[in-house]
Amino acid sequence: MNRIRHLIYALAGLAALILGLGAAPAFAERVPPPGTGDSLQQVTPAHVVVTGGMPGWQITLIAFGAALLAAALAVIADRARTAHRHPARAA
Repeated sequence: MNRIRHLIYALAGLAALILGLGAAPAFAERVPPPGTGDSLQQVTPAHVVVTGGMPGWQITLIAFGAALLAAALAVIADRARTAHRHPARAA
């Protein structure tokens, strides 16, 4: 019964998330800046120019560091889990 209740809560949460994300664009509209006069005037979108960026070696270094940290945390978690196990009784 407890598993069914958790499943129902999870599905209700996912349904609420989907409804929340889907309902937001339905009410979106373009609002002209104040003082332009005509409320039906089309607003031209601004084009963003991106200069620079992160070099590939930095991305590789960050990925390598994240993988190393994840491996270290996995080893620590495994050692902590095995330390808390009850030792097997000798026959």
